[in-house]
Amino acid sequence: MSGGHAETSAPEFLWRLPTRGDGRRADPGLRHRGGFGAPAPAGPATDVRPGRFGPFDDLHQIVHAAELSGLDGVLAPYDPHGEESWIVAGGALRATRHSRVVVEFQPAFGTPVYAAKMSATLQRLSRGRLGWRLAVDTDAAEARARGDRVGGDDRYARAAEFLTVARGVWNADPVAAAGFRGTGFDYAGEYFDVVDGGFRGILSGLPFPEIQLTGDSDAALRLSAEHGDVHVFTETVEGPGRSLTALRDRANRAGRTVRAALELPIIARETESEAWARVDRQWRELHPSGPDAQAWRIGDDRWAGFADLGYPQAIGLVGSYEQVARKLREYVAAGVDTFVLSGHPHIEEVHRAGEHLLFHADPAGRTLRAQEAPA
Repeated sequence: MSGGHAETSAPEFLWRLPTRGDGRRADPGLRHRGGFGAPAPAGPATDVRPGRFGPFDDLHQIVHAAELSGLDGVLAPYDPHGEESWIVAGGALRATRHSRVVVEFQPAFGTPVYAAKMSATLQRLSRGRLGWRLAVDTDAAEARARGDRVGGDDRYARAAEFLTVARGVWNADPVAAAGFRGTGFDYAGEYFDVVDGGFRGILSGLPFPEIQLTGDSDAALRLSAEHGDVHVFTETVEGPGRSLTALRDRANRAGRTVRAALELPIIARETESEAWARVDRQWRELHPSGPDAQAWRIGDDRWAGFADLGYPQAIGLVGSYEQVARKLREYVAAGVDTFVLSGHPHIEEVHRAGEHLLFHADPAGRTLRAQEAPA
């Protein structure tokens, strides 16, 4: 039995949307594009004055660039100090025709029934293009700041209940959910209780969002093995191989198949020297003295300095388009079939990835072929 979604033969590429700016500079305080950074934007998010644009205008450009460049979709990440991911995801779905949009959120933001209803509406409006990524392992101080007292592995127990309830109300018999007592979805758990839940009418019969989960702990892998469709890894010095094997073993014991994804920042150019020149310029902007960027090279075209440049991940890929594509193909051979890529500034890097990188990484699926003329 699979996790609920058909496995793909070609790798899938998503782009991580920005939540706090998209400028060309390495210093976040110097990122002004779209109204982010200092100085703070004046006026509404969409400024009607000639030549004035707000942050959502910039996000829409990135979303359009991702779709036009041939990526499969975008991720609207959860960021407690950035834009609200649900609003960004809704805007991205409205602005695109084909792209998948994955919204990342933490399970304490609302009840699973409310999340399911919101998602059913978005699925209906977008013809089933919405996916979920649960941000389970969030910072303890940040969790308390938003009123969440659940900590430790209890967060994963709550997430399991969250997904159980969300699927339960989503898949409930729409006739039963119409009001016949005792025949809807019932659930009594430690964190959630539902009596006669379920959707009917226009919100019934829609595809449930694909579930992405993250983390390398035993609790995180167990949650994915039992409830996830895709598990998103981050690159480490040792590589994701050991965690990927552990996930497969757990999923097999649960009688399920969970696909593997990898989130990677990239800096790719025509030549390796051009890529490293870009890294060196940004690195020296933040570190004018001391060891240079080359000190954080860890082999196989991987570089461990991305966190200093404002990326959520420390390790990513640097090199020519061919070098980065070769490494992506190696990940595919190891069992990764989805990539969540990121680069700064986003609009330019999205176009570079779509026009110069993806057909190298996935020549069978990304190369355009002339259609045969009808006989």
